[in-house]
Amino acid sequence: MPIFNQSIRRKIVGIALGLIVLMLVTSILSMVMSSQVGVLLDELTNRYIPAYGDLARANIRSLERAVALRRMVMMKMQSPTDEEAYAARLREFEEADRKIEEEAERARRLINAIIDDPRTPSDNAALARIEIRIDTAVSELRRDQNEDHARLLKQIDAKQMIDARNTLEHIDLLRDQFNQKIDAIRADMLKQVFVSTSQVISHQQKAIIVSGIVTLLAAVVGFVFALLVSSGITRPVRLLLAGTREVEAGRFDKPITVSTQDEIGELAAAFNRMIEQLRHNERIRETFGRYIDPKVVQGLIDRPEVAIDGQRRVMTIMFCDMSGFTSMSEGMTPRGLVKVMNHYFTVMSAPVRSNRGVIDKYIGDAIMAYWGPPFIEGDEPALLAGLAAIEMAEQVPALQKQLPDLLGIRAMPVPCDLRIGIATGEVLTGSIGSELMMSFTVMGDAVNLASRLEAVNKVYGTRILIAQATADAIGERLELREIDRLAVAGQSAPQAIFEVLGRAGALTEAQASLRKHYADGLAAYRACRFAEAGAAFNAALEAVPGDGPSRALLGRIAQFEANPPEAGWDGAWRLEQK
Repeated sequence: MPIFNQSIRRKIVGIALGLIVLMLVTSILSMVMSSQVGVLLDELTNRYIPAYGDLARANIRSLERAVALRRMVMMKMQSPTDEEAYAARLREFEEADRKIEEEAERARRLINAIIDDPRTPSDNAALARIEIRIDTAVSELRRDQNEDHARLLKQIDAKQMIDARNTLEHIDLLRDQFNQKIDAIRADMLKQVFVSTSQVISHQQKAIIVSGIVTLLAAVVGFVFALLVSSGITRPVRLLLAGTREVEAGRFDKPITVSTQDEIGELAAAFNRMIEQLRHNERIRETFGRYIDPKVVQGLIDRPEVAIDGQRRVMTIMFCDMSGFTSMSEGMTPRGLVKVMNHYFTVMSAPVRSNRGVIDKYIGDAIMAYWGPPFIEGDEPALLAGLAAIEMAEQVPALQKQLPDLLGIRAMPVPCDLRIGIATGEVLTGSIGSELMMSFTVMGDAVNLASRLEAVNKVYGTRILIAQATADAIGERLELREIDRLAVAGQSAPQAIFEVLGRAGALTEAQASLRKHYADGLAAYRACRFAEAGAAFNAALEAVPGDGPSRALLGRIAQFEANPPEAGWDGAWRLEQK
């Protein structure tokens, strides 16, 4: 509808103007009806009732005339005749006679005025008959009584009292007939008064009813009009509110229907454009989330200066590699290899993300991840990295069973396993690359150390090795075993490295015995008590047969027995190869 395409200001002004018009129409109609009632009431008050009163007074004047006539007769019958009193009574008689005609004439004029007034619905035919009857009654009274009055006066002067009495009785008879006619006319006039009164009451009731109906109709029309217009305003607002809640909930697939062309319609159109842009941005974010960790994406969006300027932070770095990958990949088709690697990365990435880690990149079959600010604060990063490593190691048995099914073979040609290295230290975080392409990553000695520790697992036959700083941060919240003091390639100062055995309190008796015997053997080994150290390492192998670190240290002891270390040896082992 055109009205809903107007601006909100015009809608509100239109509602106000519409209500004002309805109020004016109601007021005008009420005034017209009231004026009609006023006309009828004025006619009743100033014409009907006065005309009826004039007729009533005409009756009274006829009685006064009869009384004056008798007094005149009485004055004539006195002896001697009181001429002065007779003259006075004659004047009263004539005055009463004149007033009868005046009252009748006034009544006739009022009745004619009612007939001539076109504004009132009077019974003009009945009123005309009443007017004629008044004129006839007065004319007949005048005609008949004038003769009797003259005869009566002559009879009184001639002292013909019997004849005068008969004439007087005839005059009374004429008077009674006149009064009867006037009474009949008054009765008919009273009916007209009642009719007029009924009309006044009827018109007044109609005016009240019509005013009430019009007022009610105006209220209903105004309410419906206001409801339609207000719904045209509130409905888009409710839709906009619902759309806002959908956006707040992260759902961008429900645009708002634009049903108006006012300011709210423009707002709804702008909201739809915003939703489309948010949907587009969300697709971009989801796409980037497949290549860059979502935490990094969100961090770059929220704090782009971090990516531009770079910062030095203490973080915990993890490198995870699949052992035997090279041999396993040689016998696979490219499609099979991609399928295996995607499944491997999916399984191994889940523990990292569930423990709030950030996956930096996939390098061949290796995973690089890190923990630290601004994603994690305090001393939690090292513990979370250790927990993630434990959970990744727990996935290995299931993964070893799943890979053959993925490839459609009965058994893998080479068994797969994990090697995980974790180190903690200060690194540089920021966007590294060229002007054409950049990557948000971390760099520093801790990154190199974690990578070296991952490879060192091959030397000791372990799965999870962590550096000294990481072990210090973890404390007793995980079960650790010191493996050796080691200087990896690229480092001159050796440091202790530890194996993560499991969660706190989760060691078996065999593992506890292994850790104790290994610690005794390691202390004797560093003190160059190689025989004692060999016995302890063999005891450790009895607790857990095939323990890689014990076998590695026994191998070194055999070398040192043939070629003892130099004097002042610090008990550390140095790797020259990466």
